[in-house]
Amino acid sequence: MSLPINFLGREFAEARLEIVEPTRDPKTKLIPLHFNPADYKLTKENAFAEIPIPGLASPPLQYVRGGSRVLAMDVLVDTSDDPKKSVHTEYVAAVEGAMAKDGKLHAPPIVMFVWGPQPKFTGVLTSLEVNYVLFNTDGTPLRAKLGIKLKEYRPVKVQLKEVEQTSPDVEKRYVVRTGETLSSISSAVYRDPSHWREIARANRITDPTTVAPGTVLIVPALSEDRR
Repeated sequence: MSLPINFLGREFAEARLEIVEPTRDPKTKLIPLHFNPADYKLTKENAFAEIPIPGLASPPLQYVRGGSRVLAMDVLVDTSDDPKKSVHTEYVAAVEGAMAKDGKLHAPPIVMFVWGPQPKFTGVLTSLEVNYVLFNTDGTPLRAKLGIKLKEYRPVKVQLKEVEQTSPDVEKRYVVRTGETLSSISSAVYRDPSHWREIARANRITDPTTVAPGTVLIVPALSEDRR
């Protein structure tokens, strides 16, 4: 179950969502959650392609790309201490608004999940399930359980900087896929197609046009003066 932010007189760090982009007035950028989640789950998957080599029981795998992390949690919101207030108006509507297309972005806003010293999670709200579980005598909803999913958002320029810091100074193995050339492999690994000759020399390839799919290549580390 969710944990109340103020329980038996003890103060707890308040979990909340914040609108990161587009920027907004401080009063409207915060989306309070009222109760902290009892737990939350982070998942991440990578995409791999199978290299079809005839005769093998288990085809080699070629890393294609990483997948976005997904944060999933259940949160309880409640206005039963003031039955005149609707939990939809006070809490649910703001979360639903984070799924609507923003006029400036032409897409839903980018939000951040913040909870005390926990690492902040920036993403977009991809799923919201609202389950109303308590009502006033006039039908006003007083309590709701929110199933929330956020998919991680990381700008391309940030990720490219990370790739540039990790690639060329470490020797690797690379499985050739259909349609690839030494030049395209050089571009993918080194961010520069002109280094295809280093790959050819490391693998004693005399004809770079005849590299068959499924070939496992040594991709050598580049010396500092070649990067």
